[in-house]
Amino acid sequence: MTGSAPSSDASPEPLPVAELVRRVRAAAPKPVDLAGVCLRGQSLPFVRLARARLAAADLREADLRSAELMTADLQRADLRGADLRLARLDGADLRGADLRGADLAEAILRGADLREADLREADLRDADLRGAQLEGARLERARLAYAKLDPQPPSAP
Repeated sequence: MTGSAPSSDASPEPLPVAELVRRVRAAAPKPVDLAGVCLRGQSLPFVRLARARLAAADLREADLRSAELMTADLQRADLRGADLRLARLDGADLRGADLRGADLAEAILRGADLREADLREADLRDADLRGAQLEGARLERARLAYAKLDPQPPSAP
């Protein structure tokens, strides 16, 4: 089935952009449900998917530059190698998401839930992570230069 959740047998074909647009319009004004959809490698710059349900979606290598994904449900989504530069992910739920090698330079992740997310080798330069929950997140080799983070409280003597 086109755009269905990945199976162990074979990867599904990516959902055509025209079908994505149809689903978004059909759901309006409610958030669109794209849980488990395959959008691997799709070019979707400036897409507006605020509050969308994208849990377990395959977004590997997708072009999501300047995308609006505020408060979107991206739990366990596969975003390996995705281009999320300048994306708005304020309050997004990215628990357990795979963001290895993703480009999140200058992205806004204020208040995002990144618990248990895999951010190894992700580019988070100049990203706004204030208020983000990072407990259990993997950040090995992530680039964090100039990222905005909450200050750590002073440690007790």
